[in-house]
Amino acid sequence: MTKIQHLFDNNKQWAEKITKEDPNFFKALSEQQSPKYLWIGCSDSRVPANALLNMDPGEVFVHRNIANQVIHTDLNCLSVIQYAVDVLKVQHIIVCGHYGCGGISAALDNKSHGLIDNWLRHIEDVYRFHKEEMDKLTDEKERINLLCELNVIEQVANICNTTTLVNAWKNNQDTTVHGVVYNLHDGILKDLNVSATGK
Repeated sequence: MTKIQHLFDNNKQWAEKITKEDPNFFKALSEQQSPKYLWIGCSDSRVPANALLNMDPGEVFVHRNIANQVIHTDLNCLSVIQYAVDVLKVQHIIVCGHYGCGGISAALDNKSHGLIDNWLRHIEDVYRFHKEEMDKLTDEKERINLLCELNVIEQVANICNTTTLVNAWKNNQDTTVHGVVYNLHDGILKDLNVSATGK
């Protein structure tokens, strides 16, 4: 008996519930993938894209990593963006950070965390770009939350500068990039009003 048998049991219950509600759900799901949205979010288990957007499987194409980074040397993320834009023709790319992000906190704490320090360096760069604004805040929670927002804004800019988006916009593809932050305390998304269309 596997140690994760309860997960298989949960999966079976979920599939049975979905099939009872909509007998054609899995047939339709298996025959196409045409989401309108690409979600680039944090790996944090408390921030599940489909659940907090109240959308079914198949409606959101998802990429997640520590602190929702879009780094120009990360072929995994860049490949997801390219596939979403060029093949799936998504209409919206959403970068979603969340308040209280552990990756953001770790980037600010001046401690070594091992291999992830290399990844966090990109967040430290965002801090450096906004050092004056950041250093005005003395409350640690406020500093972390501001850097969460600034990090999302930076990742929106990074997406806009990928060759995939530059070329898509040159070809008049209708794709908009958005930046939002999720509040774990009330479940609400905050629009950072940094949407970009390339027009």
